[in-house]
Amino acid sequence: MTSVLTALALAAMAGAASGANDPNDGSGLPVPRFVSLKSDHVNVRGGPNKDHDVAWVYTRPGLPVEITAEYENWRRIRDWDGAEGWVYHSLLSGKRTAFVAKSKTASAPAALRESADPASPLKAMLEPGVLGTVKRCSGRWCRFLGNGFDGWIEQDRLWGVYPNEKVE
Repeated sequence: MTSVLTALALAAMAGAASGANDPNDGSGLPVPRFVSLKSDHVNVRGGPNKDHDVAWVYTRPGLPVEITAEYENWRRIRDWDGAEGWVYHSLLSGKRTAFVAKSKTASAPAALRESADPASPLKAMLEPGVLGTVKRCSGRWCRFLGNGFDGWIEQDRLWGVYPNEKVE
């Protein structure tokens, strides 16, 4: 029994020394970061290889997810509900998308304005869950566009960008 434990300990140390278990062994891009789903069929697995079972499948391209770790060509992602799993890198896109999140106090619609100013004319009221593309963010406001809308929304109403993040 002792020799088995010793062998397991040595194997674990060898893996750590080689970087095999380093979750940031990947793209070299910052972690965490937001990306979007590229495909309409994205398998999410329990670990960073195809030997792991598929835990669930996303079927809507463009959904924002947060990369929380990298291992070789695999990315651990977290979605808006906090669920985490591993996705193969080619199923993700660097295109920045977001959706209207519920406000902290209620699930009220979010104001889409003509400019990045709370006094600017209202263009639309967007319900929570509306998906769109993030064109840029100032740290307080984001230019947000999608099917039939284009305007500015307060950054804290979006899931897919960090608070105070600037997007060019």
